[in-house]
Amino acid sequence: MHPKQEPSFLPLTVGVARSAATDAGPQRDRAGEVQRCAEAADATAVGCWAALLGGCQSAERRDLPSRLRALVAATSGYVGTGGWAVSAHRRRVAEAQLRINDAVREGDGAEFAEAFVGYDQAIATAVVSVQSNVESATP
Repeated sequence: MHPKQEPSFLPLTVGVARSAATDAGPQRDRAGEVQRCAEAADATAVGCWAALLGGCQSAERRDLPSRLRALVAATSGYVGTGGWAVSAHRRRVAEAQLRINDAVREGDGAEFAEAFVGYDQAIATAVVSVQSNVESATP
C-alpha cells in the first residue's frame, strides 16, 4: 500500500526554499519567508485545483492571486529587488502567473496545471540562482 499522496503545485520551489532556509547564510530569514509563502501558495493551489475539478467557486480560487503575489514579493526580496527587476525569471514568473489567473477565471484545470509547472520552475530557478551565486562567492 502506498501512503496517500497530496497533490503539489510548487514542489521545486518549496524544496529549494526549504534548503535555502536551512543554510546558515546571510539570506536565511528571506529564504524562510520564501518557504512560508511557497507552502501557503501551494496549499491554496491544491484547494483551487479541487474547486476547478469540481466546477465550483471556493475561497482558494479567490485567494490564489494574492498568495502568488506574496510569493513573488518574497522571492524578489530574496533575489534582491534590483536583480529581480532585470531578471529573466521575473518575466517567466509573470507570464506563468497570468496563465494561472486566466485558467482560474476560465475554470480550465488543464491550463492551470500546465501554467503551474512553468511558474514553479521559474521561481525555483530564481532561488537556486541566489544559492549558486553565494556558493561561488564563498572561498
